[in-house]
Amino acid sequence: MNITVNLASVGQLEIPAGTTLSVLAKRHPEACEHRILMAKLNNELRELRFSLTVDWDSCAVEFLDITDPGAFRAYQSSMAFLMIYAVKQILGKKTRVIIQHSINKNFLCKLPEFQDERGRTDEGVIARIESRMAEAIGKNFPIERCSMPVETCQRLALEFGMEDKAELLRYRRTSNASFYRLDGYYDYFYGQMLMDTGDLTAFKLRNTENGFLLCFPNAGREDPYRVDEPETFTKVSQVFEESARWGIILKVDTVAALNAHICNGTINNIIHISEALHDKKLAQIAEDICRQRKRLVLISGPSSSGKTTFAHRLFIALSVNGARPKVVSLDNYYMNRDDVPLDEFGQPDLETIDSIDLPQINADLTGLLSGETVEIPRFNFLTAKREPHGVPLKLEEDGILIMEGIHGLNERLTASISKDLKFKIFISALTQLNIDDHNRVPTTDSRLIRRIVRDSQFRGAPAAKTIKMWPSVLRGERVYIFPFQEEADATFNSALAYEMCVLKQFVEPLLFKITRDMPEYAQARRLIKFLDAFLGVSSELVLPNSLLREFIGGSCFAI
Repeated sequence: MNITVNLASVGQLEIPAGTTLSVLAKRHPEACEHRILMAKLNNELRELRFSLTVDWDSCAVEFLDITDPGAFRAYQSSMAFLMIYAVKQILGKKTRVIIQHSINKNFLCKLPEFQDERGRTDEGVIARIESRMAEAIGKNFPIERCSMPVETCQRLALEFGMEDKAELLRYRRTSNASFYRLDGYYDYFYGQMLMDTGDLTAFKLRNTENGFLLCFPNAGREDPYRVDEPETFTKVSQVFEESARWGIILKVDTVAALNAHICNGTINNIIHISEALHDKKLAQIAEDICRQRKRLVLISGPSSSGKTTFAHRLFIALSVNGARPKVVSLDNYYMNRDDVPLDEFGQPDLETIDSIDLPQINADLTGLLSGETVEIPRFNFLTAKREPHGVPLKLEEDGILIMEGIHGLNERLTASISKDLKFKIFISALTQLNIDDHNRVPTTDSRLIRRIVRDSQFRGAPAAKTIKMWPSVLRGERVYIFPFQEEADATFNSALAYEMCVLKQFVEPLLFKITRDMPEYAQARRLIKFLDAFLGVSSELVLPNSLLREFIGGSCFAI
């Protein structure tokens, strides 16, 4: 029996029922510019091993190469699987491997048993791992997906030294789970995987402080399989290490550990300790600002990092130190929408620093720091224009002005102000929590979930709209925020260990509203599956001054 398939960029095809996406991809390599890695079937991300059967009334298939975000994530997961396999082959199957976090798309990995006092891994060990990975790629081993009873998966996890994964499976809601198998090694990975190791053609391992980097191709449109030498992000790496220490303090470095606190009735302790760690860091930053006699504090960070609440909490921390701070939002200095430069797609580029009225902001800051009364503009986001009249503001003698906005670290924003007067803070939600040793909680996912909830709560925007604009937001961050993060005088990690347990209950109904016929469906389903690992926590337990309140509502601050 044949079925009809509408293959993007190829056309309508008649194929035998039971044909796998892999076979179809081999017949039509022209469907993608580069090697086909994944597919969207009726708008849902699928591995190429999936079979097309008569159960599908209509099959709309789009093949994806490494330049697609979903396919690139599958490439990253598959390469991580291969790296862990190589470690187990060389150093023993119970060797602990930790994929701690992502730095500029590359994974920071650790071998706790094989690191020196500085956290560096022996170069000879790294070379052996890299060689075994290359050998497996050359042999083109299949990566097989195996559905098994949860009890069997737990036994395999313990057999390969993955106690964290065995513990996580305790919270599985179904009787079966899917493990992946590579040459006799079993592991669980959140998300999809590639078909075989032969697709993993480009990677590098690089030694670094506190572990080693698993480096991936750049996945750009031009030369997407080029692996660049990793950049050094010293300050952000220090924040990740600090967050890892916080995880040890909290005893919640994995989702299973977090779920255990919920089951044992001790989650309230985790909430209060998490918030106290934020308070401690805020107090340290406030003391540094006052000790250095700074007058202008600039707060920058990517979308949904909690800049607004952070600014209000910093106001309190500075006041405790005897300072007289004022808070101003950079958003008020947006130019009228008609005057904003256009991006490459002909749309107003709201992310560029040139959408800010730079001459006025510099004039106003100069006046404020000189003791003058200045009329701060008010931007109306509904009309996309400035209001006719602003708000008068005057700094007291030795007063401190706090200004938050995405361009705070860019010197162009405050070019007329002496560097000696400025204190720059970079804030982002750098998650210290992993699903397990091998599956990270991506920072971009946690920020996206925050934003979906906030946009729904306070801006009336459906989840599909937020997801649709998210790639544009990320592009803007790569150009206008992250290149300046090393310029910060202080960094603040706004992530809270427990936040996904609270956000889950707000965001899941919004994601379930996205139907299969909508372009955002695949992303919504991926987030739903990710959230399934977390048990829920009532929002009533969240403190009124928490950064999390900026997204779920109920903040004690007027934001």
